Amino acid sequence: MEKRKFLFNSLTGLIGDIAWQVSKEGHEVRYYIKDQKESDIADGFVAKSDNLEKDTEWADIVIFDDTLGQGEKAQELRASGKKVVGGTAYTDRLEDDRSFGQEELKKAGVNIIPYKEFSSFDDAIEHVTQNPGRYVIKPSGEAQNVKRRLFVGEEDDGQDVIRMLEAYKRAFSDEIKVFQLQRRVIGVEVAVGAFFNGKQFTHPINVNFEHKKLFPGNLGPPTGEMGTSMFWSMPNQLFNQTLQRMETRLAEEGYVGYIDVNCIVNSNGIYPLEFTSRFGYPTISIQQAGMLTPIGQFFWDLASGNDPKLRVKSGFQIGVRIVVPPFPFDDKDTFESFSKNAAIVFKKPPADEFHIEDVKQVNGQWVVAGTSGVILIVVGFGQTMKQAQAQVYSRIKNVLIPNMYYRTDIGDRWDEDSDRLHNWGILR
Repeated sequence: MEKRKFLFNSLTGLIGDIAWQVSKEGHEVRYYIKDQKESDIADGFVAKSDNLEKDTEWADIVIFDDTLGQGEKAQELRASGKKVVGGTAYTDRLEDDRSFGQEELKKAGVNIIPYKEFSSFDDAIEHVTQNPGRYVIKPSGEAQNVKRRLFVGEEDDGQDVIRMLEAYKRAFSDEIKVFQLQRRVIGVEVAVGAFFNGKQFTHPINVNFEHKKLFPGNLGPPTGEMGTSMFWSMPNQLFNQTLQRMETRLAEEGYVGYIDVNCIVNSNGIYPLEFTSRFGYPTISIQQAGMLTPIGQFFWDLASGNDPKLRVKSGFQIGVRIVVPPFPFDDKDTFESFSKNAAIVFKKPPADEFHIEDVKQVNGQWVVAGTSGVILIVVGFGQTMKQAQAQVYSRIKNVLIPNMYYRTDIGDRWDEDSDRLHNWGILR
């Protein structure tokens, strides 16, 4: 492929690994991070941008990594003739406004789980009191990025949800302005995603299983993500009954990028929970590791409206996040005491299976950067999920970081989940 000039435009430094992968393919890369607290992420791996306007003009293609208003900027650039991978104001809203996303799925003919939106904790408490049951509390807007605020009720009478709503009212009423109460449905949690080239979905699609809780066994506080297992597929029932029905609307928007919908599936059907209308993290790094097509070429074709003809590895892929304190919490003192500038040491030279998150290089030494404590994604492959699992955990043994921790059970769910999904015909 002809060498291109790529600008990665980030709010908080999420996409450093992909910028690094594109630079390793020989392209010229600049990386802009708006949040100054995160500005050292990927230092020493890719060239940084300190003039967004100038570098936007310089770039052949601009890649946006988030929603929260980035879609509108991407839309404006695309309209000016620039090649862009990024959303629109509409696709940002699909993710940032949970109720809007649910209503758009409903318009497209997709079954959704009953929910109700609230801006008053008292009204929500009254609703659960009058309608006892299991609910999930889901903050909307920017508050949804604080994953520990999501609460999944376990009690049939809803009393645990009422107690949590009362606590949120006292502690977080300034932070959580709008939230959903969604009826809890029991089943297999599975996501399906695909890349969109402005006109249609490209194939193959991606089926993935997120592991959001901090500890093995799905215990502890929710995090953005601790690891993901996945495989590539041609369109199946899961895709056809959810994302595929959004294709016409996304084409009207000219959306370019990746979009994913997380679902609960059981013997009664498929129930979408929420959109991710951007790259997933660490999903995109695990996906890139499985791409045989260079991702720089893939992004260029996607933004050009071409069919990228994505070639991928067969079998299964697992990515495990390695994190350090205070993740998943925000605690500046803990980060500075335990993790800031901690050395990342490899027993043998790091190979392609190690993908960076909040990392920088100082004189060739990898060290912890940023503020969040999310450090590395380690990726493994296999023709079975067990083989992928064995490879990824073998590779993790190669890395040493003081106070690091990770989940040891990514991929375990597949044995049971696959039987149920195949039995229900979801993967056909």
